[in-house]
Amino acid sequence: MKTSQLLIPTLRDDPGEAETVSHRLMLRAGMIRKVAAGIYTYLPLGLRVIRKIEQIVREEMNRAGAQELLMPIASPAELWKETARWDYYGKELLRFKDRHERDFCLGPTHEEVITDLFRREVRSYRQLPLNLYQIQTKFRDEIRPRFGLMRGREFIMKDAYSFDIDDAGAKTSYQKMYDAYTRIFTRCGLTFRAVEADTGLIGGDVSHEFMVLAETGEATVAYSDQGSYAANLERAEVLPPSEVDTSPLQPMTPIATPRHRTVDDVTTFLKIPPRRLVKTLLYQAGTDTIAVLIRGDHEVNEVKLARLLQVTEVALADPETVQRVTGCPPGFAGPVGLRQVRILADYAIKGMRNIVIGANKADTHFQDANLDRDFQVEQFADLRNAQSGDPAPRGTGVLTLAKGIEVGQVFLLGTKYSRKMTATILDDQGKERLAIMGCYGIGVGRTAAAAIEQNHDEKGIIWPYPIAPVHVHLLTVSQSDRTTDTASRLYADLMAAGFDVLWDDRADRAGVKFNDADLIGAPFQLIVGDKGLADGIVEMKVRRTGAKSRIVPSELVAHLKTLALEMSSSAG
Repeated sequence: MKTSQLLIPTLRDDPGEAETVSHRLMLRAGMIRKVAAGIYTYLPLGLRVIRKIEQIVREEMNRAGAQELLMPIASPAELWKETARWDYYGKELLRFKDRHERDFCLGPTHEEVITDLFRREVRSYRQLPLNLYQIQTKFRDEIRPRFGLMRGREFIMKDAYSFDIDDAGAKTSYQKMYDAYTRIFTRCGLTFRAVEADTGLIGGDVSHEFMVLAETGEATVAYSDQGSYAANLERAEVLPPSEVDTSPLQPMTPIATPRHRTVDDVTTFLKIPPRRLVKTLLYQAGTDTIAVLIRGDHEVNEVKLARLLQVTEVALADPETVQRVTGCPPGFAGPVGLRQVRILADYAIKGMRNIVIGANKADTHFQDANLDRDFQVEQFADLRNAQSGDPAPRGTGVLTLAKGIEVGQVFLLGTKYSRKMTATILDDQGKERLAIMGCYGIGVGRTAAAAIEQNHDEKGIIWPYPIAPVHVHLLTVSQSDRTTDTASRLYADLMAAGFDVLWDDRADRAGVKFNDADLIGAPFQLIVGDKGLADGIVEMKVRRTGAKSRIVPSELVAHLKTLALEMSSSAG
């Protein structure tokens, strides 16, 4: 490929719309262009990255015994109504009517469509295990699409679905996909962790997310510094405290806290640490209002709370609801005398004594309040976010928090969909049994974006070798016949040796070409010019390290093959 013949509209300055490193660099490197909020066109270089990731995915899915098919992006409402997700999924499901006024949606995922196919075409246990996958465009009408390919509305996804006769078979299929994902992201040259995850709108019993570790990640991963435990923050378990406060109970007394509403304000005013204060937060769960008690230095994990209450989501109550339930404005709510709502508490509250709480009266808190004597709690549970230094569950060590980007997720669904859609098979006794299912997704565009978030510097992208749009960026820094002839021979030799090469044959200044090369991020840059050729050499630069070497043209292909093999080996 020659730059003069390729659409690579690089930008010198950062686009104003860019919010993350990957978004900014993919726009600047001419890899994507925005069509509408959360919807992008992949330009030639960007599409090359996507296709390389897809190829790795296909090879590993096929290796794991999965079969590729392709389902439609549009699906009829009838299928979604069978599983009740037509309403349950919410506004992210883009619904529309065809010319006959029949309801359809653009598929954000394909559990219903694949289960319908299975129940029509598969009848016997002899046809199992079965794993079907596709690489296809999805659409989720995100309320706030952002971060470029990281959270778009339209995106490319690999989704797979396994069917088994029993739980043991389903667990085997799940492990095969877990192992395949490990190989996929290793081959993509990424540093990642598989972490326990919440099943969310997909549902099921067991799930792991594959998180690319990057400081710019929007998710938080909690992992043991000594054991194998790892989970996303939504799922990370927090153990009940091992120590219990045995201090003598003090009389509860009201204390004026004028205009002090926040934890920081109240604890500073009272000269106590935040861990001595207990927040009372009111949540709306459907039509119910719930009070949640949480230590002042902890944060409520709303996913855990929703799971405990068996609802899809919870939200903080509005000020009017707080006033109606507690009789006071937000910031002064407390559990003493609270009668209209259920009171739940995080495990940490159970062992506390002589705490500070809101008094359900404006500008007032209670000091030295105590559980059971002054207020009651209906249920204790793990309701908070894990923090660095918390004891790690299921083993030794403590938890460490890191930022990550979700690029894939695997789910053990059980019979969630097969039961609702009556997807049955005949076992070896001729008895009908519900298929046991799993589903497995990879965000192809997100993987490309995550690779950039993890691999960049102030000059631009540094692509891992296996998914780089091109392997070698050939730069001619003069337009002489000698330079052009040498570059032409090297271009042909490198292509014949299996390298993807981009030849910047433009008549632009050398500085422009060097800047674009660093921005685009090919693993190797090859500089050909009259000055070097006068000494019989060309210059090569490794993008990741910046290391430069002077090489005789006849030895270049062999040298690059050695370096490429090392890079590919390190990526799995």
